[in-house]
Amino acid sequence: MDFTAPTADQVLAIKVNAGIDELAAHPRFAAASPDMVEAIVEGIGQFAAGEFAPLNRKGDQEGAKLANGTVTLPDGFAEAYRAYVEQGWNAVAGDEAHGGQGLPFTLAANVLENLGAANMAFSLLPMLTVGAIDALAHHGSPQQQALYLPKLVSGEWSGTMNLTEPQAGSDVGALRTTATPRGDGTWSIKGTKIFITWGEHDLAGNIVHLVLARTPGAPAGSRGISLFVVPKYLVKPDGSLGPRNDLRCVSIEHKLGIMASPTCVMSFGDNDDCIGELIGHENEGLKAMFTMMNSARINVGNQGVQIAERALQQARYYARDRVQSARAGGASREPVAIIEHPDVRRMLLRMRALTEGSRALLYYTAGQVDRGALSDVAAQLRADCLVPMLKAWGTDIGCEVASLGVQIHGGMGFVEETGAAQHYRDARIAPIYEGTNGIQAADLVTRKLGYEQGGVLTSLFAEIAADCADAPELAALAGDCEGIVRWMGAEASLDDRLAGSVPFCTMSAVAVAGWQLQRQARALAGEDTPQAKAKTVVARYFAQHIASEARGLKAQATAGADLFYALDAEALAG
Repeated sequence: MDFTAPTADQVLAIKVNAGIDELAAHPRFAAASPDMVEAIVEGIGQFAAGEFAPLNRKGDQEGAKLANGTVTLPDGFAEAYRAYVEQGWNAVAGDEAHGGQGLPFTLAANVLENLGAANMAFSLLPMLTVGAIDALAHHGSPQQQALYLPKLVSGEWSGTMNLTEPQAGSDVGALRTTATPRGDGTWSIKGTKIFITWGEHDLAGNIVHLVLARTPGAPAGSRGISLFVVPKYLVKPDGSLGPRNDLRCVSIEHKLGIMASPTCVMSFGDNDDCIGELIGHENEGLKAMFTMMNSARINVGNQGVQIAERALQQARYYARDRVQSARAGGASREPVAIIEHPDVRRMLLRMRALTEGSRALLYYTAGQVDRGALSDVAAQLRADCLVPMLKAWGTDIGCEVASLGVQIHGGMGFVEETGAAQHYRDARIAPIYEGTNGIQAADLVTRKLGYEQGGVLTSLFAEIAADCADAPELAALAGDCEGIVRWMGAEASLDDRLAGSVPFCTMSAVAVAGWQLQRQARALAGEDTPQAKAKTVVARYFAQHIASEARGLKAQATAGADLFYALDAEALAG
């Protein structure tokens, strides 16, 4: 099925939820004029539909291949990636000092949204590069920035994050990869990393690996990890490529989905000659890691929007074309397109409300990130609180919408021919990586709940409640969330907070997303257009159905942890 970028809804979200006009009033983002914004959104939508989307099915069927240490992609991938780099899409939000366009992060999020909706597996390549850029931009030395950032910003080189090891998944402090001084300012890296997305491929001229490792005498646990830049090809002082570094892809995983994204097992220092450079200071790798992870978590939340949009489009087209049975409440006994049946209408409207709601949350978060970059401390704190909501709920939504897409196809959704199953398979990884959704919820009720003694979250929910007088279900949900914040901060034990973290995270995300949909509907009020009419219905459905449903999670969020430990581990698992 062809992909068509949802340009009108994206522009609306960028204007209303991100507040792009307000951002453009600042000298740093002055280039983000209305004409520029529309040109970027329309341009990347057309590019994604023309270059990335046609490779989506092919990539799923043929996948990435490893032979003799080299990973290759199906025909067409190299040409599409070259066009992506040459047209400057990777550089949209890059620092102008390193060849970027210096535009808001909001617009870079739109680039990734369109690429990922067109081809989620392929879009992981530029997505991981963003994390490498952020880490080097915030923590690298001037020399490292000058050497690596221009090629990473352009996309000529790609970047990776090498965190996970066989014995150290979410607990990065348990890693065993080592870094030993070589005596010339560089370090000898030795170890194995797993689940390295796009860790090896043939599309970019070099791959810049950012590797967490432990130096001699480092403290135990996460306090003793450091971050190193370890390129596939060593880079000479003039920026040209030197010899191949001592690192290799040992294998690629055979996965449920995202087949065209090589998920690699990487081995460093098999010949004791893998060279890396320390980023920042020893034992400060955790700080740099969180810089990478924060960026990645926003972009993974974006993936939930992406896969939901693609699944929605496919289901919508199928429902319009598939004729079966008369409508039960209709006057005619002639068969109708299944889109006329009430339950299919229910599913499609739910899919659309969840997709557009998660998009509204995405761009609201991106806008707060951009304000944080302009030294707005309150916006940065709010953005930090929104990130776990977006990552967790956004990716849950991707799975739910993709599942509903399969359901609308009926039996044809369960076979591979229609492509609906691919979206479902591709979506399932997103709630797992870059910190599982349970970890996101835990972050929300521990670190983020403590911001200003709970004031950041309570002020957010108070603002939603005050602004949603025209949507009482949302106002009530925001009030519930505010009450839970106060209970967690004053009465709940740590176990109680963690036990209720996932339902609370869902409630919070739904409250923010529904609020932002209401803002979109108000912005279009008075317009006699199909978009305005549809948005009114979508926002109303979200408030009446999805927000009301989320209120039902309050009992789970506040039930405490006692029941979870009513059985001992043996009885629970027996």
